[in-house]
Amino acid sequence: MSAIELPVWAYLYGSPSAQGKIRSVAEDFVVTEHLSFEPSGAGEHAFLFIEKTGENTDYVARQLAKFANVRQRDISYAGLKDRHAVTTQWFSVWLPGKADPDWSQFETESIKVLHSVRHARKLKRGVLSGNSFKIIIRDWQGDKIKIEQQLTAIKAEGIANYYGEQRFGHAGHNVNKALALFQGAKVGREQRSIYLSAARSYLFNEILAQRVLTQTWNQALAGDSYVFDLGHSYFTEPQPTDDIIRRLAAKEIHPTGILWGKGNAELLPVEQAIIAANQELADGLIANGLEQDRRALRINVADLQWQFIDETTLSLSFTLPAGSYATSLLREIINLN
Repeated sequence: MSAIELPVWAYLYGSPSAQGKIRSVAEDFVVTEHLSFEPSGAGEHAFLFIEKTGENTDYVARQLAKFANVRQRDISYAGLKDRHAVTTQWFSVWLPGKADPDWSQFETESIKVLHSVRHARKLKRGVLSGNSFKIIIRDWQGDKIKIEQQLTAIKAEGIANYYGEQRFGHAGHNVNKALALFQGAKVGREQRSIYLSAARSYLFNEILAQRVLTQTWNQALAGDSYVFDLGHSYFTEPQPTDDIIRRLAAKEIHPTGILWGKGNAELLPVEQAIIAANQELADGLIANGLEQDRRALRINVADLQWQFIDETTLSLSFTLPAGSYATSLLREIINLN
């Protein structure tokens, strides 16, 4: 299989004609995590709600381990967050039989501890209900009427749940590294995980793009599996029923696409075609032990609001479910410089 070039995956609301810049400064991209549960207030794990500016998640975790004098594996977090942003996220520190240190002494110009609370168990990856975003697009140029129409459609209909460009690396670097891994290249454990995720995400995006092109990304097909909104469990229906069609229209459930790996799930024809066209990637994922799963093709965008601060500055705020990407919304409305 030759090197893979990332395509421009199909748009929902017409290709974006506007231009603009994000992340001109860190404060232009603000992300806040929402846990899917409430910490109990007691236990061996200190949960910290930390605001970081211009720092990546792993760096903060390493600094926390040094400050609290614990092993790196005693630090946990729910999700990785962008460095070039202001992000507020949860960390946990295992402190069995120990009192909390003075967390204010951990603070720097770029790291602030907003809240601390105890809990019985460590923070696990992915235990978020979602993330809220406040984004400023600068040097905006385009058709205000068109972008207002696109944003109104997104608010009403949701967006295609594409994996964001950051999953794939520049020019698809991570997908091609996965291909090299499947062809015998040696990589470290951490990089291996990144490359495998990129390969599987690429196959999912290919499937989703085909369903966008056929306008079935939010419609029921025979044999579809469906996931509950803001949930993870899914169920399969041989044929669309009136109830399925009603719940899809109400955006209570969403069609799913296969996350490829080991398993015996019944594939839709569109999924079979994408897997067959990318057999080396598909076989490599199975050989490396990934298990089949499913991901929603559509997501709702909650609390979407927008405002032109001036003629060239657009402000957006919205909330997405955990595991979804702000860039998958932005790509629908703007060509990012």
